[in-house]
Amino acid sequence: MKTVKTPTRWNSGADLVVAQLETQGVKHVFGIPGAKIDKVFDSLVDSPIQLIPVRHEANAAFMAAAVGRLTGKAGVALVTSGPGCANLVTGMATATSEGDPLVALGGAVKRADSAKQVHQSLDTVAMFRPVTKFAVEVTDAPALAECVSNAFRQAENGRGGAAFVSLPQDIVDQPVIGAPLQTSGHIQLGAAPDALIDAVSREIARAKNPVILLGLMASQPENSEAIHALLSKTQIPVTSTYQAAGAVRQAHFSRFAGRVGLFNNQAGDRLLQQADLIITIGYSPVEYEPAMWNSGSAILVHIDVLPADTDNRYLPDAELVGDIAQTVRKIADRVTSPLQLSEASAAVLNDRQQQRQLLALQGASLDQFALHPLRIVRAMQDIVNSDVSLTVDMGSFHIWIARYLYSFRARQIMISNGQQTMGVALPWAIGAWLVDPSRKVVSVSGDGGFLQSSMELETAVRLGANILHIIWVDNAYNMVAIQEEKKYQRVSGVQFGPVDFKAYAEAFGAAGFAVNSAAELEPTLRRAMEVNGPAVVAVPVDYRDNPLLMSQLHLSQIL
Repeated sequence: MKTVKTPTRWNSGADLVVAQLETQGVKHVFGIPGAKIDKVFDSLVDSPIQLIPVRHEANAAFMAAAVGRLTGKAGVALVTSGPGCANLVTGMATATSEGDPLVALGGAVKRADSAKQVHQSLDTVAMFRPVTKFAVEVTDAPALAECVSNAFRQAENGRGGAAFVSLPQDIVDQPVIGAPLQTSGHIQLGAAPDALIDAVSREIARAKNPVILLGLMASQPENSEAIHALLSKTQIPVTSTYQAAGAVRQAHFSRFAGRVGLFNNQAGDRLLQQADLIITIGYSPVEYEPAMWNSGSAILVHIDVLPADTDNRYLPDAELVGDIAQTVRKIADRVTSPLQLSEASAAVLNDRQQQRQLLALQGASLDQFALHPLRIVRAMQDIVNSDVSLTVDMGSFHIWIARYLYSFRARQIMISNGQQTMGVALPWAIGAWLVDPSRKVVSVSGDGGFLQSSMELETAVRLGANILHIIWVDNAYNMVAIQEEKKYQRVSGVQFGPVDFKAYAEAFGAAGFAVNSAAELEPTLRRAMEVNGPAVVAVPVDYRDNPLLMSQLHLSQIL
């Protein structure tokens, strides 16, 4: 049983807020101060929590979301009223789409001014409700601890996401009597009902072409462990969304059809289309629309912490709701013999294996300059070993990396396909490094996405973060361009001018590198990896083969 703390008189509501953050186990707070919230910043001076000033509020949310994804405990962003809160919206929406636990605390005008047209008056709770799991304004000082505690509970439990608490200036500035609420941590769920587990086990025994589709929750370490046990026992072919990167171990690589997303033309898509049983684990439709992969002819089983978000193309025949790891292990325990691959499934997996071998053997021979995407992916595969973490921005490079760069450690790769937000990679990398400073973090973006958050290079330098950021340079918003070209046979609004990224990085105090020929790629990446601190490498990329991303691409076409 928990002991109830005796209410204390705090010099300010801000002191109680910070005490609640400490009780929640918060180690870092990311943010930008302002007049309506500066009392909380002042209280943090006396706290063991590390306050990290950032250069833009959206990046505070991205950094906090990285902490949430990698630890399961909500990261924290702290911002001022009005535009300080408004700048958070993209980061909050991204965190909710990606299942990343995040709590944002935002300043607000005094309660007496909330209905007036005063400086930075804004109904932030209404603004955040559509993009969060929980949004509330504290209307009475004694409720401070309750509101903050409930924000963490909502952000961390079930499928993770963002929560927002609005803190009126008069509440955080004035004395208050109260006590921080003790946290019970994650709510422990049980496995799905045994009757459903038995029924699914029987379907697995009957199936001729089963396939497992892994979603974002599958990449949580405890779920990945259970999935490893299931794959070892069943030998069922498996595919995954981009967000589930790292959930499949190397031992199961021969039956891993790769990742699916965006365009319906991959080996995993072919397995799904010919399947008679599809088991989704930790999947959300925001990762890859069911209409893209579900023909409706297979028995569909949904395993998750939440019931399915159903639509016309996602109507599960069975929903196993509960603790994912426990449910998956119970299914594995009931399997008596491994699957014998059908000729159709074997053909898909053999083709995929040949493509992997082609890339491994011939990727480095793509020596045109600017560089082919597969040459860069092949070079990155060599530096992203099991001790390195990788964060990936949004752009054409995102598809090449998601399809052809492999990972066998749960949550080794942070990649987005929910909001498909540009600019996330560098702030994600800072958050990931803070979670585990012993690991090198490689982040990658295009030149368009990089400049949406590149001001955080200063933050990385100030922290001494051991981060290498790789920029794929083509002077365009290329992912938009290839879609416009396909639809309209011309492009609009996608081209911009060049930047000297080596000089740009050095201006912030980071190490800067530029690849000026095909032969320089690998040695330049190795030198940059040796830097103990922030480094940036600019790599010119030739995207002429991007139209093949939308086709039934076999690497023999270009290798």
